[in-house]
Order: sequence, then structure tokens, then C-alpha cells
Amino acid sequence: MIIYTILLIIIALVIIIQSKKSLHMLQQNLYNENNRYLKWVVKNYKNFFNLQIIGIILALVGAFIAYDIDNMLYILLGLLAICFAVEGYRLFKVSETEQVKKPLVITKRVKRLIFTTCVLYLIPVICLYFKINDNKAVWLLIFIITIMSYCNQFIVFIANIINFPYEKGVYYYYKNKAKNTLKSRTNLKVIGITGSYGKTSSKNILSDILNIKYNALPTPRNLNTPNGIMITVNNHLDKFTDIFIAEMGAYVRGEIKYLCDLVHPKYGILTTIGTAHLESFGSEENIQKAKFELIESLPSDGLGVLNGDDPKQVGYKLQNKVRTIWIGIDNKDVDVRAVDIKCNNKGTNFKVIFANDKNKYEFQTKLLGKHNVYNILAAIALGHEFGISIEELQQAVRCVKAVEHRLELKKLGNFYQIDDAYNSNPVGAKGAVEVLGMMPGIKVVVTPGMIELGKKEDEYNKAFGEQIAEHTDYAVLIGEKHTKPIYEGLINKGFDKDNIIVYNDVKEAYKYINSLCAKSKKDVYALFENDLPDTYNE
Repeated sequence: MIIYTILLIIIALVIIIQSKKSLHMLQQNLYNENNRYLKWVVKNYKNFFNLQIIGIILALVGAFIAYDIDNMLYILLGLLAICFAVEGYRLFKVSETEQVKKPLVITKRVKRLIFTTCVLYLIPVICLYFKINDNKAVWLLIFIITIMSYCNQFIVFIANIINFPYEKGVYYYYKNKAKNTLKSRTNLKVIGITGSYGKTSSKNILSDILNIKYNALPTPRNLNTPNGIMITVNNHLDKFTDIFIAEMGAYVRGEIKYLCDLVHPKYGILTTIGTAHLESFGSEENIQKAKFELIESLPSDGLGVLNGDDPKQVGYKLQNKVRTIWIGIDNKDVDVRAVDIKCNNKGTNFKVIFANDKNKYEFQTKLLGKHNVYNILAAIALGHEFGISIEELQQAVRCVKAVEHRLELKKLGNFYQIDDAYNSNPVGAKGAVEVLGMMPGIKVVVTPGMIELGKKEDEYNKAFGEQIAEHTDYAVLIGEKHTKPIYEGLINKGFDKDNIIVYNDVKEAYKYINSLCAKSKKDVYALFENDLPDTYNE
């Protein structure tokens, strides 16, 4: 029985490692909302099923069943234990070296999933417990647990299905609690922010600026789902809060309308409408209509802030009569416009013109990039509507904090890092390399490219490569397969092949940049553009 016990312990350890990864991906994919988790499993099946080890295990099982040679049992069990030990070691090393952008958060929901997953694995153990002295029964148990181990992603998925009714009940309890809390706050100003890009940056900038006069509460980090908004309302909204700012994300049409029905915003800001999550939306038209669900949900006495430089906003016909304020930089026919924009390694200076006001007001910010000017303009426009003076707005803009991992300039060892690693999109990536191009010294881009852009992904990455070629000296590409379109774009623009470096691990990029610092007397500025999510594997 000792060898049985040892083998089951080894299998259990492998299952624990597998389950942690599966639970992490289930959480990252919003607990299979819109079948995201299943799509991820199908896309990455090769990483889960080690066919060599599965073949060995099935061969061992087949040999025992076919020949029924009792004296070979312990040899077979020993070989099986070795196979699982090797697989467990492989999985452990992968988990150790894997770069995790968002670690698994052990919430109450995850704890319930862990419990249900354990129960599913214990069912065959309990069923065969009373036949523990029968070698074939034990072998059958090991066989079943082995198959379940290699179907771990689906076992966790089944646990999610089993828990679904309970989770739905929990969800509705907290939803009603949040709605009642908001309903009781009759003087609370609620602002919704959505768009394809820049939602979190816009939200944080708006909060910083409004807080110079009001007590504004934004949803934390990038919590832009119903759960994230409900957590913020239920746990953080209090009687001292004047303004609630809700970031609103979506993967399909109707989701932003659902969030609006939850919090009932009176004010709305649209950042930029692009092609983010094109795969899940299905078309650019669907994305456009989905983002305007925010503005079209506003009451008649509400206010929408729109971007006059975004053709997808200018060309859209609103289905309601809510009042709108247009901001812009290139478009002169807007209500609030930024001109004379100058960017350097200290930040950005610009002037703001209000409609029907001939004055130009000077603004300075520590933030970098044209897209951040748009975000600041939206906040200035709304702040002005809320009665904040120009002087207060100027002071607030000077104090706006850099948003972590979004064109965040910092000294890192021997070089300056422009950290734009949170995520990437065609508009933001273009703006980021333009910012890099304004910096003195040697300019380096480190990027794995952009993802989740559907059929146009290669096209956008190729264009990104061409943009990199115009503004930088060196291109460090992370992931040979995924960055091929960027490589093609660089070559198309005549970029020096010797200055294109490809790694499969971003850690190597830091070593390379430090080597550039060692052999150059100039400052080195390195733009880290995008950091692939945990759901991506090459």
C-alpha cells in the first residue's frame, strides 16, 4: 500500500499545480463570461496535454489490463510515479519562471471553486474506498484520477458550472445592495467613463482634477465590470463622497447599457473608439454602438463629453438629446481645445482654448503623450462645468499623478524607462513611440506587439513596426512568432536588421539595454510597450 500512497500523493501535487493555473485563467477570463475561458483552453490545448507522458501512462494502464500480470504491478506503479514526478517537476518549473501580470486573487468565490474542485476529485476515491484491498480497484482509481488530472481545465470548468447558481444568488444580493446605496444618495454626481482605450487613465486623471474641490471616488485600478463597480459602491462609497466615477468596460454589446442601468450616470466621457476586443465584438460598428450606450443612457439633463478628433464619435448619430461638450486638438470646431503642445522628458505643456473665450490658458502636466492631453481636456471640460475655476484646474493638472504602467517615465538603473506596459492598442502605441521620438539620447522600443485585434492584428502590428522605424534606434521584440508582422514593418521602412533583437523573455531585454548603456555616453530611453496578458502563450 505504500507505493499506492506515494503515487497518489505525487498525483495530488500535480493536480494542485494544474488547478492553480486553471483557476488563474478562469479568473482572468471572467469565470467564462461569453465563453472566454473555453476559448482560451481550446487556443492553448497544446500547453496542457503532454502527449508523450499521456501515451506512457495509457500504455502502462493498457499493459496491466491486457495481461493481468500481478507481479508486474509494482513495476508499473513505480514507472507511473516517475512519469507523474517528471510532469510535476516540469509544471513547477514553468510556474516558477512564468511572468504573471495579474496573480490569482484568492477571493471567496475562488475558495468555493477550490472546494468544489476537491470534491470532484474525491468522488472516485470515496466510491472505491471500500475496495481498497483489491489491486484492480486501486488501479482503476489511479487510472480515473490520472485522466481527471489531464482534464484538469475541464474539471475546474465543471466546478464553475456547479457553483453557478450559488454565485448568481450572491451576485444579485450585492447588486441590490449597491443599487439601494446609490438610490439613497440623491445628491451624488455619477460619471461614467468608457471607450476602447484610455479608460483607466482618463478615470484617474479626472479623479485627481475633481478632487481639488470635491470628494471624488473612482473605481480602483481597472475594475470596470459589474462586480468591480458593486465592490466599490458597497465597500467604499460613503456620505462624504460627492462624485462617483465608474469606469465601464465591455466585450459585447449591451454590457455598458447594463452598467448604466446599475449606477445611472448623469455624466459620461468617451475616450477613443477603436478596435480593442474586436474578436468578441465582431465588428467595428458593434464597438461604436456599444461605447455610445453610455451617452445614450444619460438623462435629458445630463452631459456627455466627446472627442472631436475621433471620426467614430463625430460620425455617430446620437439616439437621444443629451447635451454634449466636444474636446479636441486637431479639430478647431470644438468646445474645449488644446494647442501649442510641447512634450519633453519632464512632462507636457499646452494651452487650452474654451469656446466663446479668446484667452489661451497655460497648463503643465508631468504626464507624457498626446492621448493624455485628451484625457486632461475631458477632465478640464467636466471640471469647468462643475464650477472649478481655471486657476484651480491649472493647479490640479500640475498635480495629476502619473498612472502606473501607462507612459510612466522613471529612472531604472542606468537608463530611463517609459513604462507603457499595461496594455497596447494601435492609437496608444503610435502615440507612445512618438513620445519616445521626442526624447534625447538613444531610443529603444521593447514590445511583444498588440493582441486581441481579431483579423486585423497582423495589419496593425505591421503598421506599428513601421512607426517604430521612424522614431527609434533599436527594436527589441519579445516572442519571435507573434512579432513577425512588426519585424516586416521595420524592414519595409529600411530599419537596420542589426538593430532588431528578438528574445522570448523580456528579462533578456533589460540585459541588452544595460549593455547599450555601458558602451554609450548618451542617455538611453527605453519604451516598454505592452505586456502580454497571462492568458497569452507563444
